[in-house]
Amino acid sequence: MYMDEGMDTGDMILKKEVFIEDNETTGMLWERLSKMGGELLVETLKKVENDIAPRTKQQGEASYAPMLNKEMARIDWENKTASEIKNLVRGLNPIMGAYSYLDGKKLKIWKIERISNEDFFETHLEFKEYSKKFLDIRCRNNYLYRQKRRNLCKSKR
Repeated sequence: MYMDEGMDTGDMILKKEVFIEDNETTGMLWERLSKMGGELLVETLKKVENDIAPRTKQQGEASYAPMLNKEMARIDWENKTASEIKNLVRGLNPIMGAYSYLDGKKLKIWKIERISNEDFFETHLEFKEYSKKFLDIRCRNNYLYRQKRRNLCKSKR
């Protein structure tokens, strides 16, 4: 990126767009982008060195991401859709992990998967024991998620 007076507003030299996979976590994406970014940096430096680097104006305004905090990681089963919950869990893995509470204990959630949309729960949020290894969880739009129980830990409230 070429420098100018604003923050993240200079002309771009090169860019590459990537598709984020449905089950890709932040950690997986970081790993993929670090390799891709290294390759793009080498290509960019060669173009700058040979005086053939393009200048492309950025479209729209820069966007800024807020700092993450623990409260953002708490899952709102009753008001968020299954897709929003899945994206929260993927987005916070491996940074801090999403969490909820079950029987007064904090349940850290690193990975969840949708298993069905059966409607056998009576309330918006309910945890149903599937086995000693898994819990099934229902959220607002009736989708169930399977969570490995080994991620259950004591509450830090």
